Amino acid sequence: MDEPFAAIVPAPRFALGIRCRDDAITAIEFIEPHREVPARTPLAREAARQLRAWLADPGTAFDLPLQPSGTTFQRRVWQQIAAIPRGATRTYGELAAALHSAPRPVGGACGANPYPLVIPCHRVVAAGGLGGFARERGGFLLEVKRWLLDHERSR
Repeated sequence: MDEPFAAIVPAPRFALGIRCRDDAITAIEFIEPHREVPARTPLAREAARQLRAWLADPGTAFDLPLQPSGTTFQRRVWQQIAAIPRGATRTYGELAAALHSAPRPVGGACGANPYPLVIPCHRVVAAGGLGGFARERGGFLLEVKRWLLDHERSR
């Protein structure tokens, strides 16, 4: 994406970069730890407020205007992900069975999710363990996934 972050919200061990236009959030991205960057727009300010609220209490519901994106299949996967209760997980295979698909395309849809936390793709795991996150199999983003799951389960 070539648009700059409209705000950056620091979190434990990572930060969240918010991209938006005047009327819709276009992306929320996990980035390496970063200082806060104050919101440049009213919508970015509201998104930052809601993200900070979720970081304080993962039971917080989001109410943000999201720019429509993704294929029809990706949107179906994201709907399934959004229905996973806080603190619970589902496997790629379980989601695939519910969608009459296969785990690999479900994983691809998870990796293409432009709205992590709002669409909690961290709740989708591999049958044999944590799996990947945001198209990565290790490193920084997998540590973020661990933190998010622990955070939700601790509340």
